[in-house]
Amino acid sequence: MYRETLACLSQDTYPLGHSTNLIGIPTAILADPIFNQHPKPLHISGTRESAASLFTQLAKQNCLEACHRIFQDYMCVIFGHETEQRLGVDKHGRRRYKNSYLKLIQDWGLDSNNAQAAVLKGWVESRFGLFPTFHKRRLLSFISKDWVDYLEEKMNSRYHNNCIFMQLDLLYEYCQWIIERFQFPALSHKTLFRGVNQLDAWTLQPADHPYQLMRLNSVNSFTDKRSIASEFGSYILEVEVPMVKLLFFSDLLSHHGLHGEAEYIVIGGDYYVKVSR
Repeated sequence: MYRETLACLSQDTYPLGHSTNLIGIPTAILADPIFNQHPKPLHISGTRESAASLFTQLAKQNCLEACHRIFQDYMCVIFGHETEQRLGVDKHGRRRYKNSYLKLIQDWGLDSNNAQAAVLKGWVESRFGLFPTFHKRRLLSFISKDWVDYLEEKMNSRYHNNCIFMQLDLLYEYCQWIIERFQFPALSHKTLFRGVNQLDAWTLQPADHPYQLMRLNSVNSFTDKRSIASEFGSYILEVEVPMVKLLFFSDLLSHHGLHGEAEYIVIGGDYYVKVSR
């Protein structure tokens, strides 16, 4: 089925992403709505193997709370997230901020178009092969100033340090491990909502019925509360998101900065979306 999908993809559309990634399936298939309807397990190459001790300890636990503690303690030790460790010293003796996946997620929640968000979109581009479609403005050309601005921000040394991509790799694999082990927050798909004010930048194939084919940004914020989504736009997008495309959800960790809006961070692509007002 996926081979047929890949063969039939139009070459006239704006490119979805790179021809290579770290998940072992073509980016065009990952982004296709058929994959979203019939997902396969995804893993970032080498991540679980490089943190074998972490996942060995997680496998011994029987409750989410213990897993939360072990994961966050592991990240704290490996990447120096304790307060006294977060400011290192460079070769000139100047104190240097050490980036954290928790701070990156918190800053993403504040503004999905800031430099920290560009780093997160850059991670999705690197690992899953998906190009962002929006960062401050629509990204329509690789030779545009908008694309250059995105590149500059995603490589900003202030936020692109302390092995931040490796931190996000571990966060994704931990998220998928929790889903596999506890079948939480759902087994295969989760109904999520997003409020938007415009549909033009999203819609690929408008339809008379409520479901439309839309290209979501490479990484997106959703919520599982329809009432919260309605606060962010006049249109509400309702999507059946495959669990393999979740990087983060509100109950994944005990301590983080996104509890308030029941937020889910979702990997993008082309989705069939139910639109309502």
